Amino acid sequence: MEELAQVYARALFQVAREQDKLDLVRDQLAAVADAFAEHRELQTFFFSPYFSVAEKQDGLARVLDGADESVHNFLNLLIENHRMPVIFRARAEFQRMWDEENRTLAVEITSAVELDPETTESLGRTIGERAERKVNLAARVDPDILGGIVVRVGNSILDASIRNRLEQLRRHVAQGAA
Repeated sequence: MEELAQVYARALFQVAREQDKLDLVRDQLAAVADAFAEHRELQTFFFSPYFSVAEKQDGLARVLDGADESVHNFLNLLIENHRMPVIFRARAEFQRMWDEENRTLAVEITSAVELDPETTESLGRTIGERAERKVNLAARVDPDILGGIVVRVGNSILDASIRNRLEQLRRHVAQGAA
């Protein structure tokens, strides 16, 4: 399924690039995927084999009123080939290609307490400078990490949380006792 999503996403990306609509297509694809994720009834209708291709395409035309033609054609193709569940992975792959094209790096900072904006921005700026990329920075609070921070940069994770350190200590003690 992953390879299939890559093929579909790559095709849509190439069309969007040729038409100079990468941002528009990315935003609309994200909106459609988010709608499917948030509304179970949409998934049931569009992913189900019980509804015909024609019924799904008619429903899509109603839902996508005003959408870009390439997004509409992409989703119609998924429907025709009974591949609509691929939309979530295709969206992620499209986003990955968009990030690469725009030299953007997703950075998520998780802390036990809310960090002041200056600290968060400084950390994001430093990561961006070292990676030589623009940073798309997100910060969130998770009291379960107890203290410290967890920084996710693309697919890499730096876990400097107290919870992680306690877990490492627990494993070390457990190995010593064995």
